[in-house]
Amino acid sequence: MNAAQRNRQAALLKATGYEDSPALTVKSSEGALPQGREISFAWLAGTVLTGVTSFMLMAGALQVSFKGQDTFSTPFEALAITAGEDVSSTPNSLVGKTRRAKPITQTHSDLEVIETSIREVVDGVARIRNQPFTTINATLATAATALSEDIPEYDPVALLARNEPLRANPATDLVSTDIYGADVEGEVTVRTAALELGDPPHRAINDVSAAQFVRLSVEGAYTEADGPLMAYAAPGASLRELGLEAPPGTMAGVAENVTIMPKTRMAEDMSNLRTERVLTIREETPLAEAFMRNGFTTQMVTAVTRAMHNLFPETDLPAGTRLRILFGPSRGTDTLIPYRVSIYDDTVHRVTVALTDQGRYVTALEPPVIEFSEEDTEEVNLGNLPTIYRSIWETGRKHELDDATIDRIAAMFAYDLDLTRRVSPGDSIEILLSGTAEDGEQELLYVALTLGNTVRELFRFQTEDGVIDFYNPDGETGKQFLLRRPLEGGGTLRSRYGYRSHPIFGDYRLHTGVDLAARTGTPIYAGGDGIVEMAQWYSGYGRYVELRHANGYNTAYGHMSAIADGITPGTRVTQGQVIGYVGSTGQSTGPHLHYEIKINGNTVDPLAVKLPRANTLPQQYQGEFEATIAQVRALINQDGTPADPVTVAASE
Repeated sequence: MNAAQRNRQAALLKATGYEDSPALTVKSSEGALPQGREISFAWLAGTVLTGVTSFMLMAGALQVSFKGQDTFSTPFEALAITAGEDVSSTPNSLVGKTRRAKPITQTHSDLEVIETSIREVVDGVARIRNQPFTTINATLATAATALSEDIPEYDPVALLARNEPLRANPATDLVSTDIYGADVEGEVTVRTAALELGDPPHRAINDVSAAQFVRLSVEGAYTEADGPLMAYAAPGASLRELGLEAPPGTMAGVAENVTIMPKTRMAEDMSNLRTERVLTIREETPLAEAFMRNGFTTQMVTAVTRAMHNLFPETDLPAGTRLRILFGPSRGTDTLIPYRVSIYDDTVHRVTVALTDQGRYVTALEPPVIEFSEEDTEEVNLGNLPTIYRSIWETGRKHELDDATIDRIAAMFAYDLDLTRRVSPGDSIEILLSGTAEDGEQELLYVALTLGNTVRELFRFQTEDGVIDFYNPDGETGKQFLLRRPLEGGGTLRSRYGYRSHPIFGDYRLHTGVDLAARTGTPIYAGGDGIVEMAQWYSGYGRYVELRHANGYNTAYGHMSAIADGITPGTRVTQGQVIGYVGSTGQSTGPHLHYEIKINGNTVDPLAVKLPRANTLPQQYQGEFEATIAQVRALINQDGTPADPVTVAASE
């Protein structure tokens, strides 16, 4: 650039307002603010330090306030600090300010103690006495709370091993369900003796009295009025002879309260993992007991009652009280914990306690108003439904069954069902027990599991050899001929039976079994009693074992990491015996068990095929078993309404 160009450029800059200025200098007027092109290191350092300090203080304040939480404050939602507009709801509507309405299902949870007269034979002497029975009829739990947090891990083989058929104790009286034809007071002993024919009986009635008795009996036989015409039932009478529809006065029942499963009328604008219950207390119940039955731990009960003590000092909940409980997920587990609990006198709010982000329960404002109704339903969180296994445990503990009984119930259905499947809304369970919880140990007599439209019933029955087992109405035990998921823990289903795109070759072909994923080294069990046909490396199956069972059934196990010692062709194995370990040998993309069931050489779906039962009740017991079924059905079909007893005899 020459001199003329530089001058022209300077003139243009000056015309636009720019002009040459002196260079920046760190020398400023002493004691004054920097002026113009002057710079003060003291002022610069002060500005930088102020900014850094402000940033650190704000970051520290946020860290302290959130305490590591990565979600918005729960108390803000639970306490409802800003009053929102009322949302009206109807019993069949969930319309409200919610991003996603959750489905509602009607639920029930009923426990009844029915006392009836039964007949039992002890040492050849027939005794008639009153016997209480407990019936439970409830929908399976659709929310997994702290009630079932510490249950045993699901392992079908170990579960079945813990619950082999029972052996009757000779010192223990057999539980009788032989219903007597009328109610009695106390205990009646009936003894039979041979009639002495050598001595004629004394004349007790005259001919006129006998004729009157005959006339009244004949007239009564043709009357339309209902009522007991006999003061006793024949010793050999069955329920079919007596009639399943007993006249009034035959049964006496006492209904006992168990907290009813809830009903939610609207969904709040909260996380989709939250669910709300509304429970109605049917009779006076201790506050702590009501909380414990609904998923509160002992520590939670203590914290909640302490928080509400000033506003709600009562320790018992009277009949008609409503509990409204909001559940939410617990960090790191699939267990739901109580986020908020409210107590109502019918529809009048008394107190609300909510959980803070610091894990403390504090008093809170009343939650958004809902419309209560007589029937109770439960808000169903389809994204967080428990497995059938955990739901059985949750429901059993809610009704205070002992763990051994719950474990046996789960075991009885483990052969026939995939208990790792999610429960569906409306699934239910029905149970009959001898005695009451207050009497001590109860015996399980009957259990029915309703999943969808399928009902599976099992009845307790004892054979002459003292073995006690549970049979379906056809006289078959729940034990299946073959296991459907023969590995420790049941594995995780990764691929079903049927046509699919092969994960390695990419072509569309039939998958001849099911793939159950598990960690390498997980024990694999024999699906049933049988003989080893193959135990070797077999093409794309890797290490492979095939067993031959009775009646043309075969099972095959592929991709093993190792075959168990002693498993060689010709070896006899029993159901549940370890035959190998999970691996990823052969054409496999990860550790899993490839399991096949073959019938006459043709593969079938191991999870869907109808398998024969392992044990069937001998024909000689068929009549007695049918009588037991009729007696049990007569008990569970009672409505629990107390009736006027028919007094046969009273003990002194």
